[in-house]
Amino acid sequence: LSESGVPQLVQPMIWDYATDIDVEGKVQLIEKYRRCGFSKVWLASAFKGATGVNQSLPLVGHHLRNQLEWLQVASRSPADVLEGIALTGWQRYDHFSVLCELLPVAIPSLAVCLQALKNGGYSEKVKENVEKLLGMSNLEIDTFMR
Repeated sequence: LSESGVPQLVQPMIWDYATDIDVEGKVQLIEKYRRCGFSKVWLASAFKGATGVNQSLPLVGHHLRNQLEWLQVASRSPADVLEGIALTGWQRYDHFSVLCELLPVAIPSLAVCLQALKNGGYSEKVKENVEKLLGMSNLEIDTFMR
């Protein structure tokens, strides 16, 4: 791979939308990419559209935990190799499915995920900030938003 010249042309992206990412495995994968000559690697998480084929509402807590897992990967990886995190929001669970988790109902999840990534974690202060930004009195993390 390093002799092909590909590492000078592209930056790989490592995708995972789970809440139980193999953090050490991802760190090792980043190191493998680095040894192959890739100077930068992207990570990819999701704030919606990645938990079920017919999901109508996002589970905010699931997506928040996904961000927190990626933050662990980032903190254990060499800073100079990570280009960033692509926060994805899928409209379809797969190419053959109906639309799912439309953007308006996913805005609280997007806000929580962005704030968690921006602040390097999630806390009561982050929760309060999201509630203030969205004009909500009670952000629900572990149940479907009403």
